[in-house]
Amino acid sequence: MSEKPYYEDQQFQTSSEERGGGSRRTRKKGGGALEYLVILLISFALVFGFVRPFVMEAFWIPSGSMIPTLEIGDRVLVNKFIYRFTDPKRGDIIVFRSVEDPKEDLIKRVVGLPGDKVAVRHGKLFLNGKPQKEPYTNKKLPDRSFFAQITVPKGHVFVMGDNRGNSADSRVFGPLPEKNIEGEAFLRFWPPHRIGLI
Repeated sequence: MSEKPYYEDQQFQTSSEERGGGSRRTRKKGGGALEYLVILLISFALVFGFVRPFVMEAFWIPSGSMIPTLEIGDRVLVNKFIYRFTDPKRGDIIVFRSVEDPKEDLIKRVVGLPGDKVAVRHGKLFLNGKPQKEPYTNKKLPDRSFFAQITVPKGHVFVMGDNRGNSADSRVFGPLPEKNIEGEAFLRFWPPHRIGLI
């Protein structure tokens, strides 16, 4: 007789603990799902509301103006934050809004900075009167163009494609205003066999 109440009490206590524990677990699961949803929303907001416009963005290469450095269909990551702290340098590969069509993004290499005297003779780049060594240009399609010497104005850079024989660049639209620069391309992430820094 003494065992029965003990057993019932024990059973009651166990059931109460299970209900309480289950209740706690349910609350925890509910909180966890809500937490996960909030984190997911914040992540999306950061990526699309902050990271993409201000820090980093992926771009697809639609033309052959940067061959052999970048092929048609390559995808690159662009650091959109860097030029808030530093100025463009010669050799930087930049993405910028087209001077002729602000809705279009272009990608070229910076070859001249404000104050530089830039000229092209028989396809050879001259910077401040000196011929430049440019191992990254497309040797399979040699450039034979001429461009009369100009001085890059303040607040501008002179940009050219690596595929000099097939690139509409500052030789066509003139020095690029720095305000048009969106960021520096630094990493090719597609296709997989071409992954690497650029």
